Amino acid sequence: MVPLLFSTFEVTSQSFYRATLSYAIVNLKPIVPGHVLVIPNRPVPRLSDLDDNELACLMRSVTRVGKVVERVYGADALTIACQDGKAAGQSVPHVHFHLMPRKAAGDNFAGRNDEIYPVIENNEGSMQSMMNGLSSKPNHSFLRVDADEDRHPRTLQEMEEEANYLRAFFRGTNDFAN
Repeated sequence: MVPLLFSTFEVTSQSFYRATLSYAIVNLKPIVPGHVLVIPNRPVPRLSDLDDNELACLMRSVTRVGKVVERVYGADALTIACQDGKAAGQSVPHVHFHLMPRKAAGDNFAGRNDEIYPVIENNEGSMQSMMNGLSSKPNHSFLRVDADEDRHPRTLQEMEEEANYLRAFFRGTNDFAN
């Protein structure tokens, strides 16, 4: 299996979905339960850097992964966000979409939907340093998420557990989840 890189970070063990030209990983510091990233295989900083085949595969992956995480996490909708370039808040110079399952009731951002965007931007801004400091020691359940500044990066073990959990929902499809 070819290792997956999110910019310069090896993320193979955090992946749960692969298509021909894109893949999905669990998030290091999720904003809501089920917050995942969908990423093109080729590390380019901007959407406009992708060719038509890459862009089509990426959008199909966003749709397929979105349907699954919405169902698995009992959501009513998704927030899908892409910070396309550094000036837009992108800290890792590799195109990626955030997919966040959202609930009409019981969501940390219910009734204040737009408040999720500054949290995404703050999360992006600290991602580079968090990726460098990954620990493999567990400290809490992979489904526990705090939607405030006290959220701590998850361990590699926690992310692998969630990736294994999500991978099961893609078995038997044309997209492999190894």
